[in-house]
Amino acid sequence: MPRAGIYARISSDRDGQQLGVRRQLEDCEKLAERKGWQVVERYIDDDVSAYSGHRRPDYRRLLDDLRSGFIDAVVVWHLDRLHRQPKELEEFFEVCDSSGVRNLASVTGDVDLANDDGRFMARILGAVSRKESDDKSRRIKRKALELAQAGKIAGGGTRPFGYESDRKTIRADEAEVIRECARRVLAGESIRSVCSDLIERGVPTVSGGEWKTQTLRTILMSGRISGQREHHGELVAQAEWPGIIDPAETARIRALLTDPERRTNRTARRYLLMRLLRCGLCGETLVSRPKAGGVRAYVCAKGPNFSGCGRISVIADSLEAFVVEAVLYRLDSPELAAALSGRGEDVAALPWQQELDEAQFQLDELANTYGERAITLSEW
Repeated sequence: MPRAGIYARISSDRDGQQLGVRRQLEDCEKLAERKGWQVVERYIDDDVSAYSGHRRPDYRRLLDDLRSGFIDAVVVWHLDRLHRQPKELEEFFEVCDSSGVRNLASVTGDVDLANDDGRFMARILGAVSRKESDDKSRRIKRKALELAQAGKIAGGGTRPFGYESDRKTIRADEAEVIRECARRVLAGESIRSVCSDLIERGVPTVSGGEWKTQTLRTILMSGRISGQREHHGELVAQAEWPGIIDPAETARIRALLTDPERRTNRTARRYLLMRLLRCGLCGETLVSRPKAGGVRAYVCAKGPNFSGCGRISVIADSLEAFVVEAVLYRLDSPELAAALSGRGEDVAALPWQQELDEAQFQLDELANTYGERAITLSEW
């Protein structure tokens, strides 16, 4: 008797009740019973799209169980539940070939993996599913652009700060906060300073939490607060809701906050151990922050964007000297020489450094390209 695994997937399950996958499981259970297959495992990826390329944990587990021989048959409701990417279908074929698996059944029609005709039909069905997904994606994107160009509201989720739940009516107290923040930032005050002030005054965010610099920056950069419709970072139309500030103010704020010359981390490069130290009391990463008189120091920071305890502060010069001496000692050790020559265990980590360097180079290149205005904010 073949040992079967049932795979069920649904792309969208906003309520989280798994009603769609439950129906798939019931139909697959009946099919396996009719075939005389013993169902030994069920694999469920709920609210996960196969088209988007997102990782499907239970699908990967299914492949692992096929490779190990734990199961030798697969039951699905329809082949498009299993794959919507042709490359995934070919990977599935490879796993089945290497494991000697030939049993694949679906409620809507079986596929014989043992012959070329069966695989040919599976490939056709996979191509059709991909075409359907492409068409759906194109229609959704076109609809989103149409709504944006008409200035209409789209989407749901948490209400925007400054507006009521209908996303149109201005909430007076929050609107005044937005106007104040816009004036202060345009006057030259830092976003961090404004956030600190909002926290001290007890002004809550929409979720009731403390203000973060990125949260405030996103609000001030948005076209929504000036009654403009935004699409992929670009202002495309006058919105159907009223603005809290003038469009001219939004233009000035966006120009100010996207200026490549506006950088807040220039002094970070003066600190050798930046992002490498942790607080011994709370475990948070220490940040670089000079003391009075310009003395460099590493501190456990608290406040906007920081969740440290604020109780640790270390003078940078003495700490860096100690670490440098320790590193030089390590560089002169026999263990490191063995690792560099390929005789130690540490050699396996060397390729990761190359990957890290390449990734950092790409980030720097992207920043330079945006600074030269060769790409737009949405492309960034």
